[in-house]
Amino acid sequence: MASEATQERRRSSSAERAFRLARKSFIAGERIDMRHLATQLEVDRTTLFRWVGNRDQLLTDILTSLASATFRDIQQAVDEVGAERIIRAAELYAEILISSEYYRTFLNRDPERALRLISTKVSPLQRQIVTFFEQILDEEETADRFKHSLPTPDLAYLIVRVMESFLYADLIIGEQPDVGKVRSAVSAVLGSLQD
Repeated sequence: MASEATQERRRSSSAERAFRLARKSFIAGERIDMRHLATQLEVDRTTLFRWVGNRDQLLTDILTSLASATFRDIQQAVDEVGAERIIRAAELYAEILISSEYYRTFLNRDPERALRLISTKVSPLQRQIVTFFEQILDEEETADRFKHSLPTPDLAYLIVRVMESFLYADLIIGEQPDVGKVRSAVSAVLGSLQD
């Protein structure tokens, strides 16, 4: 009989395999179907749910993993300092999301679910995005390259909400997402709050 530690390793390995397969399907622009995923893995849906949670949890985990990679790329790509670093990070993030075909497919396939998973305050993904901007704000403030009049968590949250207004404009008000508007709006916010 396998030890408890061995069983846990197997569950962990199986959960990782399920996640990777779902993530690959998501990036291919496919809808995440839990029944189909369970069939591919040759397990029942109850086992799959135990491994990865429900569909919303799995989608959130996929989106969060993709965002982590995006943030690493942005950190490496941005050379600017001060307010311009924050603005450029927001602009790059918007460019990546707007040009990502699989991401736009996901948004257009199920806009209500997508917005709930992405842009509500209880969303782990939104918390991750806010935390990313908090870190940049903290780094620039610590280096004395950007001072502002709001608490850093509030300013990071404001930046993210402003970005979301233009990133998801097609879903919210029927207008095209616009990187230029993200840049202009974040610039205006930072300019108005700079000490």
